[in-house]
Amino acid sequence: MDTIASLFSFITWPVSWVIVQFHKLYGAIFGPDTGWAWGLSIVSLVVLIRICLIPLFVKQIKSTRNMQALQPKMKAIQERYKSDKQRQSEEMMKLYKETGTNPLSSCLPILAQSPFFFALYHVLAGIANGKTIGVINQPLLESAQKAHIVGAPLAAKFMDSASKVESLGATLTDVRVVTAIMIVLMSASQFFTQRQLMTKNVDLTVKTPFMQQQKMLMYVFPVMFAVMGINFPVGVLVYWLTTNVWTMGQQMYVINQNPTPGSKAQAHYLDRLVKSVSAHGEVRGKRRRAVVQAIVAKGPDRNDNERKFVTTLSKQGFAAQADGSVVKSDTAAAEAEGAAAPKRQQPKRQTKAQRQSGAAQQDDAAAKPSLSKDSSETPDAVEKKAEPQDAKPKQDAKPKQGKPTAGQARAKSGQRKGQQRPKHPSKK
Repeated sequence: MDTIASLFSFITWPVSWVIVQFHKLYGAIFGPDTGWAWGLSIVSLVVLIRICLIPLFVKQIKSTRNMQALQPKMKAIQERYKSDKQRQSEEMMKLYKETGTNPLSSCLPILAQSPFFFALYHVLAGIANGKTIGVINQPLLESAQKAHIVGAPLAAKFMDSASKVESLGATLTDVRVVTAIMIVLMSASQFFTQRQLMTKNVDLTVKTPFMQQQKMLMYVFPVMFAVMGINFPVGVLVYWLTTNVWTMGQQMYVINQNPTPGSKAQAHYLDRLVKSVSAHGEVRGKRRRAVVQAIVAKGPDRNDNERKFVTTLSKQGFAAQADGSVVKSDTAAAEAEGAAAPKRQQPKRQTKAQRQSGAAQQDDAAAKPSLSKDSSETPDAVEKKAEPQDAKPKQDAKPKQGKPTAGQARAKSGQRKGQQRPKHPSKK
């Protein structure tokens, strides 16, 4: 570790200068030789570095989301050019270039923070060995060696010997208890940060190997930090615990305010947005209007969370507009209720026997009114109808065909309508 830290000795002077400036501020409040003054100086160094790295953090979020969206296309390229590794690499680079994605962007905050981390380790190692380093002169070195955080010196490690710990004015038990607690907190914060990323801010509709890798890192990183932590000085543990807590809080804010599309966090965010619109009758805030505007612009390409958001707004009588605002709309609620109504079921197909039986019943119903009509006529009317028929010559008279009875109708209901084809002579 000392060899790696020496590689970043070029940044040791700026880091030590920042710590000394913060120490002057906190030393005037808590005393120059106290652990509060030196510990808060290290915490302030972390906060300053992380504020400077916010643009890289935003770039990391965008890169991670782009990588999640590109996983299906990347998998298709791997399957298509399975036997040609060179062509596979060329297509991957072409895909990254077209989408403006950099796979290394997700590692930028860690890479940018590494020089400061190792420079701080180098400064604290010099304090433990009694060497002046950077702008830390001899009086500041003696003050730092006297500083204790809950009984543990800033430069003490979990694996230090009892004699070395006693030379720093502490006991081995105090050092190991404090360092063990800080290592556990450091590993737990790293695990929780990765877990909330996987369970809340990942698009669950995309199942890719990238998600499996993230799950593996969720368990690997805490174990790795726990193993490395036993060789870190107390001051470095303060630094790393502070940066983990900062990352956890920063990520929690991003998940609540700018969740990944298709994730559980987006569903919770849109639910809160619907409640806000219902309470105030408008979309409040520039960021929220931008979210509504993006959802409207997607049209049919919306995911399940976004479709549910638009439908819920419609049921409450609101219609989302292209500019990100909402307007009152009675037709939107009616359309939402109509869309939610069950579809009309198609009637079941009947068999031939059922169709014949139904036709026979219709013929019976048609025959009954005609018979009742005939029976209602008077005898004089019947005689008048019969007189012209008797007056006609017998040779012109044709046998009168009455209406078919109900039985005949049932017998003929199954026959084909229209002109019948004559039978073959052999079948007569």
